[in-house]
Amino acid sequence: MGRKHLQQSFAGGELSPSMYGRLDDQKYQQGLATCRNFVCLPQGPVQNRAGFAFVGEVKDSSKPPRLIPFVFSSSDTMVIEFGEKYVRVITRGGFVPKAAGSSEKLVITTPYTAADVKSLHYAQSGDVLTLVHPNYPPKELRRYGAYDWRLVDVDFAAPLPAPAGLSGSYYCGDENAKDAEKKAYTIRYRVTALKSSDEGDKEGPASSTLEVVGNVYLSSSRVSITWNAVTGAERYRVYKTYSGVYGYIGETEGTSFVDNNIGADTSVTPPRYEAPFSEGDYPGAVSYFEQRRIFAGTDKRPQFVWMTRPGTESDMHYTLPSQKDNRIKFRIAALQASRIRHIVPLSSLILMTTGAEFRVTTANDDTLTPSSVGVKPQSYVGASNVSPVLVNSSIVYAAERGGHVWELGYNWQASGFVTGDMCLRAAHLFDTKEVQDIALAKAPYPIIWCVSSDGTLLGCTYVPEQGVGAWHRHDTKDGAFESVACVAEGDEDILYAVIRRTVNGKTVRYIERMHEREGLPLEKSFFVDAGVEDNYATPQSFTTGLQHLEGETVSILADGKVMPPTVVKNGRVDFPDKATHVIVGLPIEADIKTLPVALQTQDGGYAQGANKNVTREYIRVYRSSGIKVGATFENLYLVKPRTFEPYGLPPALKSEELEVMLGPKWADSGAVCIRQDNPLPLMICGLTSDIAL
Repeated sequence: MGRKHLQQSFAGGELSPSMYGRLDDQKYQQGLATCRNFVCLPQGPVQNRAGFAFVGEVKDSSKPPRLIPFVFSSSDTMVIEFGEKYVRVITRGGFVPKAAGSSEKLVITTPYTAADVKSLHYAQSGDVLTLVHPNYPPKELRRYGAYDWRLVDVDFAAPLPAPAGLSGSYYCGDENAKDAEKKAYTIRYRVTALKSSDEGDKEGPASSTLEVVGNVYLSSSRVSITWNAVTGAERYRVYKTYSGVYGYIGETEGTSFVDNNIGADTSVTPPRYEAPFSEGDYPGAVSYFEQRRIFAGTDKRPQFVWMTRPGTESDMHYTLPSQKDNRIKFRIAALQASRIRHIVPLSSLILMTTGAEFRVTTANDDTLTPSSVGVKPQSYVGASNVSPVLVNSSIVYAAERGGHVWELGYNWQASGFVTGDMCLRAAHLFDTKEVQDIALAKAPYPIIWCVSSDGTLLGCTYVPEQGVGAWHRHDTKDGAFESVACVAEGDEDILYAVIRRTVNGKTVRYIERMHEREGLPLEKSFFVDAGVEDNYATPQSFTTGLQHLEGETVSILADGKVMPPTVVKNGRVDFPDKATHVIVGLPIEADIKTLPVALQTQDGGYAQGANKNVTREYIRVYRSSGIKVGATFENLYLVKPRTFEPYGLPPALKSEELEVMLGPKWADSGAVCIRQDNPLPLMICGLTSDIAL
């Protein structure tokens, strides 16, 4: 008996073998048993991933570096290579040079070792990337120009020193006043220095106290005070007290002031400064929220949070009594003494520890102030040290235990943030492993990229509003992924990766850039790894510049034609046909395998327990070429690539339904295997199988 089986979507991604019995699950009807080096698209098709172009070898291949994105704007993006006590900058697929026209790469010295960079946390504002690590003072990587980058410590010190040399005198012009009346009070004064900045007025700490005996309540009475000038000061503020709380009484550009019974405004008091961090007790988390830069998670105070004054980067001063614009410092009261690892700004501020996730609320105000801070636990999953990513209004992060990836987002029904395990249907990709890095690509379609501890690159096409959360896995010949970062370049978000490879018997680490894929003509199709792309004014039958692949067998696409695999010798490969556009790199083997067939049968058994034979396959493709199909990967049939193209031209890309006759293969699953091992594009929109039962 023959039956047809249609699979019209692959938006379920690769499913775990533990899901093979879940024929009732809609994702089963859209899933795959294998999705290797293919990407699931939100609309339902799968397409083979683009290749990685060779950017360059890391500065020291013996130690793994880490990639961190630097995003000033959507059109001004870079990737930072953090390695053993150095930083290098990459933009648009190339290293930033030391100077214009120089062949020497820009290198910035840092104190961080290769082991340290794995635990670096960062937050960016404009041209400043804030870096924190529990073993080092907070630092800023500042870009002053295209070739001028500097690493500096975050300066929490007061902006100006306190004025010194205060002196004062009392004068009373009332001839009827008695001496006892003139000496009725001890008036205390303090003075601060100010200067203007882009962040507003910066006020230094108060001077030591000046005590003057007098009584300015008497007529014609006054106190005159003077002080030494402060270098850099533009103005000075004067504060006065009778009872202990200093209140503002005036401001002057000079170094003297006269108090003729000015009422003190105790709502404005002198700032107080204290060093927020000390040697060996530095923060491990940083972010921005409501115009404040936020630090948290030191070794000795793992659950403390420090927030700068609004609109400032490092002003940590406070006043007594407290004001709304003071710095904020608080400790979360948690069931476990878990370090705060991540600070994530959503509609509310989220603090993520090793054992729980907390929401910072505003108890008495719409904004965070020293008197309005509240903290509520939201879940008890716990986050690993891997930096999370923001997907729309949700946080995607790696769990502290179990190796899975979770999401945390607001749920109006729960009136709070709730979590969900994103890996349940593809648990085999995560169990017994750990996620070591996460990056997010937003365009042309949203993909969460994760580096697994086994060297695999895992992708999740994630459109939650459409119910799409499809996992796919990626590997590369003789290589393992170690770190990734994603930045916008043109119309696409580009993934950069550190890949540890074995080349010519030697272990090397390369930085590679995933090539654009959308809308490229056949001759520019980039489906090789560690690849190089060359254009020549006149056709030639060789290409050079392949020293990084010496001794490796590579794939070659020459003017859209697939050339025979060739071994690189002396950094060069030769091929039989001349071409002007050549792409060379390591071959990519991309595979998909369908799940065991579930057909509606009269006995209600969904064809389970019956052997099946797929006799014919109909494959709906779009702009594709070079496809192999079979019941197993060991027995594949090549779909005829050429139809009416003139001899000497490459086969044209096909957008049609292809029919393939398969050899007899009786099995209990009825699965179909498809492979693309040529450097050519392949998008599969749907599969229809003729199945004999």
